[in-house]
Amino acid sequence: MTERRLRSEYVTEPVPVRDAATVVLLRDGTDGLEAWLLTRVAQMAFAAGMTVFPGGRVDDSDSRLPVAVADVERVAARFDCDAVLARALVGAAARETFEETGVLLTAPRAHLPEHRADVENGVLAFGALLSEHGLTVDGAALRPWARWVTPEGENRRYDTRFFVGALPEGAEAQDVTTESSEAAWLPIALALEQGERGERSILPPTLVTLLGVQACGSVADVLAAADERIIAPVRPSLKIDDDGSVSIELDDGTRYPIPRSMLP
Repeated sequence: MTERRLRSEYVTEPVPVRDAATVVLLRDGTDGLEAWLLTRVAQMAFAAGMTVFPGGRVDDSDSRLPVAVADVERVAARFDCDAVLARALVGAAARETFEETGVLLTAPRAHLPEHRADVENGVLAFGALLSEHGLTVDGAALRPWARWVTPEGENRRYDTRFFVGALPEGAEAQDVTTESSEAAWLPIALALEQGERGERSILPPTLVTLLGVQACGSVADVLAAADERIIAPVRPSLKIDDDGSVSIELDDGTRYPIPRSMLP
């Protein structure tokens, strides 16, 4: 079958690329590494029905959240960005994790799940919550892992920085966000098996991340590996075959199918 570049009927006006952050929240389980995975509700404009990690786009207010200068500098160096964006990425990662799981990644540690819904719904600013309780974002708990840029031709595009982090001691992730139909701890090996059998829809960035994390064996190993990784932006290209099937192709030629719902 002849493969071709993106068909002209899918090419639209340039879509702006928005900065985003996502967190692979991990814990050691009896059956190996576990990750907190959410299934996005079918009504979502982007990645509906897909298995994802907690995360979302960066808000302007994220760049004003309290993060230790040393942590900002470390993230800036790892993601090759300026300090303002680095602070915003760390802030967005912590805020989205709290909104979608109720878990606070702060110093000192704190548990304030009763305020989660107000933050998610915009009733209470995340920065105000931190200030009221004397907290700062624990940037050291968020280790840069990868960077993926949504291909041209998709209806929404993000420059997403992936962080890995351990579930804080005493914290409990909750299935509470309105953006997911279900959320739970899942052994990574099982999630990968379900994806292979077609029982779970996993987009390529999530799949590749799960495979990389699973290879480490334990949370401590993942965090150690994160500090040694070379983080270069992954910029896949969108391909459509003559039969209409859609995939993205990485620089090494590896292809991953994606659902038509991701296209404009």
